[in-house]
Amino acid sequence: MLKTERLKNMTGVQKKERDAYRQDAPDRSGAPVKVETLHPDAEQRDHSGPSGHPPMSAARIFAATIRIALKILLPIAIIAGGYYVYQYLAATKEPPKVRPKQERSFSVQMQTLQAGDFRPTLNIFGSTVAGRQVDIRALVSGKIVETSPALREGGEVKAGEQLLKIDQIDYRTGLAELKAQLAETRAKVSEFESSLAAGKQSLKYAKEQLELAKIDLERAKPLASRGAVSKRTVDDRQQILLQRQQAADDLENNLKVWEARIAQQKAAATRLETAIERADRRLTETELNAPFAAYVTEVGAQVGRMVGSNDKVATLIDRDWIEVRFNLTDDQYGRIVGKEGSIAGRDVTVRWVLGKTVFTYPATIERVGARITSATGGVEVYARIKTPREPVPLRPGAFVEIDVPDIQFSSVFRIPATALYDGNTVYVIEDSRLKARNVEVVGGIDQDLLIKGELKDGEQIMTSRISTPGDGVKVVEAKHP
Repeated sequence: MLKTERLKNMTGVQKKERDAYRQDAPDRSGAPVKVETLHPDAEQRDHSGPSGHPPMSAARIFAATIRIALKILLPIAIIAGGYYVYQYLAATKEPPKVRPKQERSFSVQMQTLQAGDFRPTLNIFGSTVAGRQVDIRALVSGKIVETSPALREGGEVKAGEQLLKIDQIDYRTGLAELKAQLAETRAKVSEFESSLAAGKQSLKYAKEQLELAKIDLERAKPLASRGAVSKRTVDDRQQILLQRQQAADDLENNLKVWEARIAQQKAAATRLETAIERADRRLTETELNAPFAAYVTEVGAQVGRMVGSNDKVATLIDRDWIEVRFNLTDDQYGRIVGKEGSIAGRDVTVRWVLGKTVFTYPATIERVGARITSATGGVEVYARIKTPREPVPLRPGAFVEIDVPDIQFSSVFRIPATALYDGNTVYVIEDSRLKARNVEVVGGIDQDLLIKGELKDGEQIMTSRISTPGDGVKVVEAKHP
């Protein structure tokens, strides 16, 4: 009823707009809806087909077919047209103009060869090492009471400078006791010697009395035979002689005892003298001094520390004996030794590079390493630096460069390194064209090479680098600016 009332109240214009909208608007299934004008007094009824969709017209089907055909055929037509244009342009293109082939020539630097005698220098890298290095150890045990200000890592000590001092009280008292015992022993020796002297004097008197007793007995015997004296008198004098003989023998035996005692005391005195000498040395060893001017490292002693005999105190490196260690290849070492017999005594130059500053030191090769191992890649050589403290102090561990004079090469050619190709080829210039020659590199000087081979004086070689060298390549000499 409400719907019928709304239809009655609509104007004619509104009904036309409604009918047009329903005619163009699709239903929920997407198909257009056929709309009929509703009678004002009744509801609109659906007169569509059994499925509810109006039939599509032939014109619309044709238009849809045309649109699909255009979407498919138009790109194909465009591609075909482009291909036809490309074929046409390619067929009508004029052939390129061919220029006559010209020979290429290179502008190069040249050098005229001149044979000569040269002594190259081998530039080798190495490191500095200590020529003399010792571990300083405590010689006696005790408490450290004093150390030198230089006894520290990197310190520098002079020869004879005291490094540390150990408490001396025990060693002083021990030395004093030994000296007192020696004095006592020497006093006993003097006493025994005096007793020996007195015994010798008594023995002298006893022997004189014995001699008198013998004379008296000899006098009594003739008198007794004549009856002047009794036989008892002879016996008494015989007894006196025996008593005096016994007294002399006792004195003589006592002298030997005194002599033995004296020898015993003298031996004790000698033993005490040796002990005193040892104790005095121990007292001296409580002060540890530097054996030579040195750099200090690996310090292990401080004031208040208890040290035992043979405890390590520090390591000293002789500051005036610095060596440089480097390796020569088998070829270099064999070449020098083969011609000169030995490498020892050869002067070399050591360079220590610090940033942009270079310090130079003269040195002399002293020896070759005790062992030759494959790990080093050659022969280990040691050279002693003559002035390790000038121009600046040089210490062990520095990375240095060493210039070692090589042997002298005769009748060889000196060329720039840029003239050598493939390690064994140079190019001689004949009639403005290159010709390869085989050569052998025997040494080097600065940035140049020393070579020998199929070369002659006066020939010109190419010293420039080019991309395609080879026999017959045309070259021209480059003009210097």
